[in-house]
Amino acid sequence: MFRNLLALVTGTILLILGFMFSVVVFAVMAVLGLAIWIYLMWKTRKLRRSMQEQAPDGQVIEGEAIVVEECRVRTKNVLPGDTPGQ
Repeated sequence: MFRNLLALVTGTILLILGFMFSVVVFAVMAVLGLAIWIYLMWKTRKLRRSMQEQAPDGQVIEGEAIVVEECRVRTKNVLPGDTPGQ
């Protein structure tokens, strides 16, 4: 009985510690992700501004392109009575 109680208490403590550790890890990851996103936005602000200025009246031209590959096949006419290879 004492072993079962000890196992239950130990399991509960480990579960709580694991949950607390995961919350800390996710919080650190969220802060780092936000910091990286802000850094990239700050470093590319001039590029984004110049791209907006170069856009023709703010219009975006959308289209569709289809690539067609041509395949040429060489054919050789063989007349009746001719042997191949001559």
